[in-house]
Formats: sequence, C-alpha cells, structure tokens
Amino acid sequence: MSEDFELKNITLTIPQGTTTALIGSSGSGKSTILRLISGLLAPDQGSILFSGQNIEQIEPSLYRRQLGFMVQQGGLFPHLNIAENVLIVGRYLKFDPAMLQARLEVLCQLVALPVRLMQRYPLQLSGGQRQRAALMRALMLDPPVLLLDEPLGALDPIVRSDLQQELKELFARLNKTVVLVTHDLNEADRLAGHLVLMDQGRIVQDGTLQALIHQPATRYVERFVAAWRQTSVTCVAPTPDLAS
Repeated sequence: MSEDFELKNITLTIPQGTTTALIGSSGSGKSTILRLISGLLAPDQGSILFSGQNIEQIEPSLYRRQLGFMVQQGGLFPHLNIAENVLIVGRYLKFDPAMLQARLEVLCQLVALPVRLMQRYPLQLSGGQRQRAALMRALMLDPPVLLLDEPLGALDPIVRSDLQQELKELFARLNKTVVLVTHDLNEADRLAGHLVLMDQGRIVQDGTLQALIHQPATRYVERFVAAWRQTSVTCVAPTPDLAS
C-alpha cells in the first residue's frame, strides 16, 4: 500500500444499525477506510470483518451487494439518464424489468425526487437533485450498509442543510449501518451518533461531539475543535435603536 493510503494500527468497530462519521483533515485516512471496507483496497496486514467474517473469505460480488457506495460528488455517469444511472447494477444483474421499475418508483419516493426527472441527464439536474439520484443508486439493491464519501460536498449552505435533515430522517427510517466521510464537524454531529476523528492515518479519538469538546484526548483534538468553533461563529448585526 502506498504512503498516500497508509493507516497505522487502526482498530474500529461499527455497530450494526448505527451511523458513524469519519472526520479529520484531508489526507488523514478517512476515505481510505471506506475503500478498505468496500474491498477496493486490501490491507497489508490485519483483517476487515463483516458480521464476524473476514471479507477476503466472502465471494466479492456477493459481498459488494451488501454495500451501497456513494462517491464524492455522486459519481453519476453523464451519458446515462437518471433512471439508467440508478438501475445500472440491477440491469447488469439481469433483474426483472418490472421489478426494477417498481424499485425506481420506491426510491424516488424515498429521497423525494419526482419520477418525471428520471429521463433527464445529470447535467440537467441541480446539485441537490444529483446527490439524491446518487443516493438512489447506492440504495438500489437495498444493502444493509451504506458508505458515503463526502455525500453533501460542493452544495450551497441552504441545500446542504436541507439534505442533512433529510438524510438524518432517512437513516433513522431505514435502520441501515452508515459510514460517512465529512470535513464538516457540524454535519458529522447532525448525521451521526458516533464520530471518529483521524489524523495522519491514526484514530486520535472517537465518541460523541461533546466528548471531543469536553474531553479531548490529544492536543490535536483540541486544535481541531477550536478551529471548528472559530469557523462556526455566527455574526449577528446589531439591532437598530428604534428610539433614536
């Protein structure tokens, strides 16, 4: 494994049915963990267990059907319309066309994306609509595990906030195991009950946001939280003196 992907003595348990957020600066190893879980990378040493079984002992195609992977910026194919993007894996697996159409309609309702948009192409949708379509594709096979790499990156603040709330409600409704990568501590706290802070390929602290704030394990954790607080300060304009 190249130095770009080097992780150092990582031990991480992700309970079934929970949402875990991997946070930290760029290059800290967050996305590498997702790639290892997905099987796109193999560890040089150690093992990755899925329901107690080493994933290297599971037939790759069967294992990957247990995972829904949403890459940065959605990763939709620009030459395919939205329906084709969402159903691509199901068609590859030769699922019944009627079943695929029914699943498409269920997913549209699930992520609040109108069925009429399914014939459009990615560039004809807004950023928020593209992210919803990418999530539909990740959910196509109804996998028990969702891996989301910066799922709401590059969206404007209002759309991002709306989607955060929608995702939070969706995760609770579906009861899936979710692992997401984000740079945004606010987003991590809003979406996940378990935060994992990484630095230079190591887990420096995991737990709740309150634990990171009030019980920082290292100086790096203190600095990370302080930087987040500084950028999260809301500027409020002074109230005009109406009596003057």
